[in-house]
Amino acid sequence: MAIRVGQWATGNVGKQALRSIIEHPGLELVGLVVSDPAKIGKDAAELCGLDTPTGVLAISDGDALIAMKPDCICYCAVGTSGRQEVATGERPGTAVDQLCDILSAGIDVVSTALIPLVHPQSADPEAVRRLEAACREGGSSCFTSGLDPGYMHDVLPLVLSGLSRRIDSVRVSEVMSYGVWDKPEAITGKFGFGKPLDHVPPIVQPGVLTIMWGCAVRLLADQLGVTLDRIEEYYELHPAPETFTIPAGTIEKGMSAGMRFEVRGMAGDKAVVVVEHVTRLRNEDAPHWPTGPIGTGGGYRIQIKGDPDWVLEVGNPGYDDPTIPGTLATALRIVNAIPAVCDAAPGLLTPFDLPLITGKGLVAAA
Repeated sequence: MAIRVGQWATGNVGKQALRSIIEHPGLELVGLVVSDPAKIGKDAAELCGLDTPTGVLAISDGDALIAMKPDCICYCAVGTSGRQEVATGERPGTAVDQLCDILSAGIDVVSTALIPLVHPQSADPEAVRRLEAACREGGSSCFTSGLDPGYMHDVLPLVLSGLSRRIDSVRVSEVMSYGVWDKPEAITGKFGFGKPLDHVPPIVQPGVLTIMWGCAVRLLADQLGVTLDRIEEYYELHPAPETFTIPAGTIEKGMSAGMRFEVRGMAGDKAVVVVEHVTRLRNEDAPHWPTGPIGTGGGYRIQIKGDPDWVLEVGNPGYDDPTIPGTLATALRIVNAIPAVCDAAPGLLTPFDLPLITGKGLVAAA
């Protein structure tokens, strides 16, 4: 019998999750909540680029979806538990309220919202207390994950670490070109590209990197048996060598055109676990920074220093725009976890409370 699933939100990630639920052979879409009035009443298929109608029409009433009693809700509303400058859409408190309503009703949740819940001990203690109480009340479970933070920082590096005799450090790097991304509010806003080098972009304001990626650093350290003393943040910017234009606007010579940051998990004076992002607007800029792995748009690199050293690269060769496979993978990480989450014990879950999430049942027929 198929697992009955409701989809909550149809933004960049939610739209991909919706399509993945519809096409998954073991899942049945039973309801859909949207926030955009223009989407209300439209068939779910239309909202995610499919041709065959599902008969499931978008509604704006979350309580109505909860009343349908799906087995699980895939929650992709914007609810980043970060600083006001980098949080967009709904306030984090709203996301907690909605998740508590769902969980207390006995409905399991897979979620990309409230990023620190990737490692619940890193999240806001009051939010965790409320969510855990809702899980107990409803006998339900909640799994928060994605790609980054998420899969690239938990299962993948840990599996690779099993081929080590000694580990000195683990580094997970995203190396990508964002220049094709037509999102001025992110390119010039969140990342501060096109602005003077003395401008501090919102994403690297003190404490923000720790809020966004400290959870991934701590989760990986925990699974490696490492006690961290602190989290350190570092960033640097690279100036545009010339004036150029991208879909998000014109970048003047000398203005910021590249960003590299690190979130470092420190044991004493040693950076044991490091999450790094190398973000360019053009692949050829900042040649002294790490270059991208497989694929035109870049990808991810896992580096383990020790005995022996290991490097694992993951990319999407078929995509020039790295944001497309990124949002798709973020959605698939939680959608493909739904069967395991529905079978799990109540509570806030990490990947290490679940069996290995694979593509079982997804091989296309000949």
